[in-house]
Amino acid sequence: MRTVRELFSLEGKTAVVTGGSRGLGLQMAEALGEQGARVLVAARKQAELDEACAHLAARGIEACSIAADLSDEAAIGGFAEEALRRLGQVDILVNNAGATWGAPAEEFPVEAWDKVMNLNVRSVFLLCQAFGRLSMIPRGRGRIVNIASIAGLGGNPPGTMQTIAYNSSKAAVINFTRTLAGEWGRYGITVNAIAPGFFPSKMTRGILAAVGADRLAQQAPLGRLGDDEDLKGAVVLFASDAGKHITGQVLAVDGGVSAV
Repeated sequence: MRTVRELFSLEGKTAVVTGGSRGLGLQMAEALGEQGARVLVAARKQAELDEACAHLAARGIEACSIAADLSDEAAIGGFAEEALRRLGQVDILVNNAGATWGAPAEEFPVEAWDKVMNLNVRSVFLLCQAFGRLSMIPRGRGRIVNIASIAGLGGNPPGTMQTIAYNSSKAAVINFTRTLAGEWGRYGITVNAIAPGFFPSKMTRGILAAVGADRLAQQAPLGRLGDDEDLKGAVVLFASDAGKHITGQVLAVDGGVSAV
C-alpha cells in the first residue's frame, strides 16, 4: 500500500497546461512540476511563455512551451502532435486557457460570443479529443482537469458582471466534464473540473476595479480572494493517484462563495 506522499507524487508523469504562461495556469503548472511532473505550458505569446519557463526552471522544474492559438481548430492537431513529440506521452491535461467579454446581453456582439465559446468550450473538447485519441486512450490511463468557474454555477448579481458568454461557457465546461467522465471511465481516464472564485489576474482586473476587490472579498465566508497557492492542492489531487477514484466532479475553490 502506498503512502499519502507516494499517492500525491507525479514523478515520471508529464503534463500539458494551457493558458500556462501566467496567473492560475502558471500556478498549476508550478504545482504539478513541484510534485515531479515534466510540464509543457501553452499560450499565444512566446515571450510570456519564455518567462514562465524561466520561472519554473528557477524552481527546479523541467518545463518547455509551445506558442499556439488554441481557439483556432486548425492549430490544435499540430499542437497535440508537437506536445507528444516533446513529452513522449501526455499523462495530465489541464485545460485552463480562457477568455471573457463584458457587455449587456441585449448588446452582446456575436463575434465576442464566438470568441469566448471557441476558446472556453470548443478548444476544451478538441484538446481532450486529440490527447485522448493520441495518448490517453491507447495507454488506458489519463487525468484531465478542466478549469471552469463559479460563474458556471449561476448567474451574476445585479450591478456586478455582464458576462453572459463567459458564464454560459463555464456552465458548458462543467457538464462537458461530467459527460466525458461517464464515457471515458472505461479507458482509465478521470475527468474533473475546478471552479475558481475570484483570484487577482489579468482576466479579472477589470471586474476587480469596477466592483471592488474588498467588496468581492467580503462576499466570501473566508473574507478574501484567492491567492497564488490556492489552486495547487486541488490540481495535484485531480492529477495524481490520490484522486484516482474521483471523476466527473466539480470542486469550487472560492472561499465559500458558492456555499452561501
